[in-house]
Amino acid sequence: MSEYRAIVLEQRAVLPTGVERTFGREELIVSKTDLTGNITYANEVFCRVSGYQRDELAGQNHNLIRHPDMPRCVFKLLWETIANEKEIFAYVKNLARDGAHYWVFAHITPTFNAQGKVIGYHSNRRCPDRAPIEYFDGIYKQLKQIEDRHPDRREGLAASFNHMVGLLNQVGVSFDELVFAQTPR
Repeated sequence: MSEYRAIVLEQRAVLPTGVERTFGREELIVSKTDLTGNITYANEVFCRVSGYQRDELAGQNHNLIRHPDMPRCVFKLLWETIANEKEIFAYVKNLARDGAHYWVFAHITPTFNAQGKVIGYHSNRRCPDRAPIEYFDGIYKQLKQIEDRHPDRREGLAASFNHMVGLLNQVGVSFDELVFAQTPR
């Protein structure tokens, strides 16, 4: 079995422990990916917090650290936004190699070459304050419940995405505006 396949299979066996991990307020988790989300760079903070070595992360899809509590509709929004060459901010719950979780305040941007073509993506993640975590955790639980109610994953994704868009329309803000309304200055 290839090393890549062994890592992917190992990740699938990781179950959340409920233990939360944090990192320093002055630290940044940094990663870069190609156009399909495969990791091309991971800094030392990312490696330490996630529990993976840099060579284990290289070439892996960034969803390697996706926590099962995170609704897929949030990632759909993230991907749609950066695919349209725009930046996005979001609170994200990640899963470390040992089953611990850690929250991040993520800023994701497209990376452009000299000709202005998108060649990948760059993400900086900070350690968030508790209040936004609690706020978004509540929203994410609702969205995840909507996804999980549907036996067809695509239908669940569509239903939760539509619900999220409806919530945003109801309060008259974009996702970024909602994020920044909850982010302490």
